[in-house]
Amino acid sequence: VFKIEVLVSGRKHFVEKRYSEFHALHKKLKKFIRTPEIPSKHVRNWVPKVLEQRRQGLELYLQTVILENEELPKIFLDFLNVRHVPTLPKAESCGSFDETESEESSKLSHQPVLLFLRDPYVLPKAN
Repeated sequence: VFKIEVLVSGRKHFVEKRYSEFHALHKKLKKFIRTPEIPSKHVRNWVPKVLEQRRQGLELYLQTVILENEELPKIFLDFLNVRHVPTLPKAESCGSFDETESEESSKLSHQPVLLFLRDPYVLPKAN
């Protein structure tokens, strides 16, 4: 299970989804929009490094769908449990990737719209 943090109009909520739900979303989205690649359905082993790569791939997948589509399909919004979409243009409703930004990076008009918290499968290292 992957825990997704979703930020919409300054309000944050969390959604938990299994990989199979991401895969089902991908199959549905392909009918309406051009979609990015989704991480492989099959994972050879369940070691933390492999799971972290899958987590990063799913995060990139969701962010790419958001950034590359002016209007997001209802299927996608339902997947993230987003009930109300702000009417602001994307550039006005977003900031930048980094909180500690330089003058140059402050001109960026995007930020991670969602992200995963620490992977629940990765155990903290023992002291």
